[in-house]
Amino acid sequence: MENQAYAVQMRQIHEECGVFGVYSTHRTDVASLAYYGLYALQHRGQESAGIVVNDDGVFTSYRDVGLVNEVFDAERLASLGPGKIVVGHVRYATTGSDHKRNVQPLMINHHKGRMALAHNGNLTNSFELRNMLEQRGSIFHTTTDSEVIAYIIVQERLRCGSIEEAVRRSMNRLMGAYSLAIASPTKLIAARDPHGFRPLCMGKMGDESVVFASESCALDAVGASFVRDVEPGEVIVVDDSGIRSYGNSCPPAAKTLCVFEYIYFARPDSIVDGCCVSLARQQAGAFLAQEHPVEADVVVGVPDSGLDAAIGYANASGIPYAIGFTKNKYIGRTFIAPTQDQRESGVNIKLNPVRPVVEGKRVVLIDDSIVRGTTCRRIISQLRQAGAKEIHMRVSAPPFVAPCYYGTDIDSAENLIANQHTVEEIAELIGVDSLGYLSLEHVRQLTGRDSGFCTACFGGGYPTAVPDVGQKDRFEEKIHKSNKEPEEK
Repeated sequence: MENQAYAVQMRQIHEECGVFGVYSTHRTDVASLAYYGLYALQHRGQESAGIVVNDDGVFTSYRDVGLVNEVFDAERLASLGPGKIVVGHVRYATTGSDHKRNVQPLMINHHKGRMALAHNGNLTNSFELRNMLEQRGSIFHTTTDSEVIAYIIVQERLRCGSIEEAVRRSMNRLMGAYSLAIASPTKLIAARDPHGFRPLCMGKMGDESVVFASESCALDAVGASFVRDVEPGEVIVVDDSGIRSYGNSCPPAAKTLCVFEYIYFARPDSIVDGCCVSLARQQAGAFLAQEHPVEADVVVGVPDSGLDAAIGYANASGIPYAIGFTKNKYIGRTFIAPTQDQRESGVNIKLNPVRPVVEGKRVVLIDDSIVRGTTCRRIISQLRQAGAKEIHMRVSAPPFVAPCYYGTDIDSAENLIANQHTVEEIAELIGVDSLGYLSLEHVRQLTGRDSGFCTACFGGGYPTAVPDVGQKDRFEEKIHKSNKEPEEK
């Protein structure tokens, strides 16, 4: 019974997050740099935020649930003090895993020193590793697989001469998705899994300080220039002697960046693995116009991630583009709102149709995805109430048909509307006149080439072995008596 309950608990530690780190050339207010970097990454996680400052081996941290500007005010930032190294994290927690104890960066004390770790992604062998560690006496304080990563690194650190070597050895034991920013007493380390599931990039500031971030928009926020992406399987170490790269830290693997980074997660102004996110979304819209043409009067996008695709559809089809919704800028993404009731009521607060744009018009509505249909059904109802004559929905992603095990909150297959209904049935259920999805073939070409994407949630096959401990189910809470759920579009 304990193993069964534990397996359920382990299924709740999947997250989509943002990591940020700076190695400064001199002792300075690195906490403020982390604040602005995390603020730029806020879209990647709105449940919690944390910053750890390393001042010559003395670690000072503050972590709490809430948005970046709620967790950190000027006084709190000042209390972290100056330093040369900082690591920060914003987190999107899934069901049952938003407790304060799970807020990152994680702080680890071990025989050879201290370590702060920030992680974006999800391990697929977390259950096996955690079980092994517990059998050997490890005591876990969180329910995250990030703590598993930290303990594996510590194990290796006790057996080798440097923290970077420990990270490199650990990568041979970790399976799945991980982009890491790690602070040791004297070093800042960035590492990316061999498949490159989650983005991670490096930049430099004018004083030659080195910055790592999940997205390039965070580099822009602190005035750093983009240098390059951290390559899949690479470990980069920064200390007083400079920058060192270890490219072959683990067996080579096919590159499979999560294509949902381009479709939804990343900010439009970010450059992810060499491609502008905004242009990739416009390309998705152009492909949709090619695959699913329709006679209409106006193209509108669902803010925010549907806007660029709508522009692409309009440009390719010749149908005028217009802003069809006004968005309340003070409400976060419904994808990250914690409960179904909050999500559904939040849609009306967050979005409001611009009546003159849609009234009496044949509308092409562009959105990034449909998971269960709840949110898009309400948006479509709003358009009908605003007088839309016809609504033709186009989705800039293929149908979700499989769960994700690499950090995107797409859950058990039986809860995905595309697994239960045909496209025509979905169109009827959500109340549109026609419905068209982007093809799997074209989603693989969003950057202008087949760049090597993970499309597992669209039926493209898993690039790694997946967990066999139970079935993922984030829509039904079984351990914690919480009604928190991911957003379903």
